[in-house]
Amino acid sequence: MTENNKHCSFCGEQQTPDIPLIAGIEGHICEECVRLAAQVVASWGRRRSTTKPFENMLKPTQLKEQLDRYVVDQGLAKETLAVAVYNHYKRLSMEYNNTQVPTSNDQEVEIEKSNILLLGPSGTGKTLLASTLARVVGVPFVIADATTLTQAGYVGEDVESIIVRLLDSADGNRELAEWGIIYIDEIDKLARSGESTHGTRDVSGEGVQQALLKLVEGTRVKLSQKGRKESGEELFIDTRNILFIAGGAFAGLERLLEKRMNTGKGGIGFHVDLSDTSKAYDQLRLFEEVQPEDLRHFGLIPEFIGRFPVITALHDLDEQALVKILTQPRNALQRQYQRLFEFEGVKLEFTEDALTAIARQALERGTGARGLRGVMEGLLRKVMYEMPSIDGAKACLIDEKHVSQEIAVTISCDEESKQHQIG
Repeated sequence: MTENNKHCSFCGEQQTPDIPLIAGIEGHICEECVRLAAQVVASWGRRRSTTKPFENMLKPTQLKEQLDRYVVDQGLAKETLAVAVYNHYKRLSMEYNNTQVPTSNDQEVEIEKSNILLLGPSGTGKTLLASTLARVVGVPFVIADATTLTQAGYVGEDVESIIVRLLDSADGNRELAEWGIIYIDEIDKLARSGESTHGTRDVSGEGVQQALLKLVEGTRVKLSQKGRKESGEELFIDTRNILFIAGGAFAGLERLLEKRMNTGKGGIGFHVDLSDTSKAYDQLRLFEEVQPEDLRHFGLIPEFIGRFPVITALHDLDEQALVKILTQPRNALQRQYQRLFEFEGVKLEFTEDALTAIARQALERGTGARGLRGVMEGLLRKVMYEMPSIDGAKACLIDEKHVSQEIAVTISCDEESKQHQIG
């Protein structure tokens, strides 16, 4: 083939000074065909990714095993989430394969989705559970903060912006976005302020609850943002197959639960036994007793509660659970800091008494597992500041007295007898 006879092997376009060709071993290709081929290959990737949630779908027991690697305790919440997520994607799998559930009278049964409401104090693992589930299943995942949402037409984010973010998480793939998971955090902050607010617009509270109703249940959302065009038409997202998980600390709900559960246990008079102070429930697992009526008294509207039929609770963490969080999960804090010290060639070790003392201090802060990192940072900040400048640093052992700051932390150096005191 001569220089003047070169042409694209795909479309036959002749090479000119304005139309360069890319040469291969036995042919050439023009710029337009390269772009077309890239679009075709990209569509193959999207088709492969849309089937990903249904390929080798883990069973509920396997899902819980995966969650156990990242989240300590919370067995009830893990089982509930595993069953709900498995049933949700089993339902989508049947729809994707155009199969229906047979019944005795040969009528098709349409299975509805079950959104999930997570209750529990701050730092118990609500967000971690939701994000780990999305990663295990392999679907787009978005965390939305309910406190930033307002009704449409008011300053702030409206509820449709959550869907835009989910589409971005799916790299613009609409089909994959429609099978994603949305976690709405701080949902308890949307509770009604009180009965005295009637006649005023609660645009960031009850108003957002009402705006979320159709979105959570299932509707076609029109994305009107710039760039959200597909073949010249406006893009619509169907939320019917999106799994919504809402979570909140619900501070103050304990008082409502205790009031309901202690009803009829008090009394006055000469024959009342005041010595019996035992309770029929575990204080740490109080949220497991929540009923929809309790949520209505807290301030959630009945229509919103009805959209979340699966309600599960995460219990408060005790000292033993916090020690497990420090040591057992795949990304345990102890391992994270040991890895940081390894970068400097230093071996970091903790005694069991030190880990217990760290957990005790975190418990006193009242912020759950999040308090552990604060305690660790305060304990090791000085060490990490001076350690890179110490020649021959070799090992660092943290004891209970170091945690309580009774003695300063020391770093062992190459010479066995040499110790470098921090501070």
